[in-house]
Amino acid sequence: MIKRIDATEKAVELINVLKEKHGDLMFYQAGGCCEGTQPQCFEKGGYYQRTGDVCIGKVEDVEFWVDKDLFEYWKHAHFTLTVIDAFGVGGFSLETPLKKTFQIEYRIFTPEEEKDLEPITRIE
Repeated sequence: MIKRIDATEKAVELINVLKEKHGDLMFYQAGGCCEGTQPQCFEKGGYYQRTGDVCIGKVEDVEFWVDKDLFEYWKHAHFTLTVIDAFGVGGFSLETPLKKTFQIEYRIFTPEEEKDLEPITRIE
């Protein structure tokens, strides 16, 4: 099965730092205002998903949720979670006090990959 999301080594390191400090985590990527389309990292349960939102997979056992409308736009894309040394546009995400910002890089799945994608989970 082809994963829909992966992470760079730097992103994995930061996730592990945040897990040590905050416990279980979750990611949510919206498609709108405030923080734009940057992925947000919260304590698990710290953000309530909406009906139709999609979990595209896990990074270091942390669920990565995507807004339902954003998923429809990007459902043919592979996500790679990265991190940069910069202060993001907002301040809701747990990495903000560390002066880090999670980001997503995209690439389109090949036709062969599309046939073997990991299943998603939707909020019903």
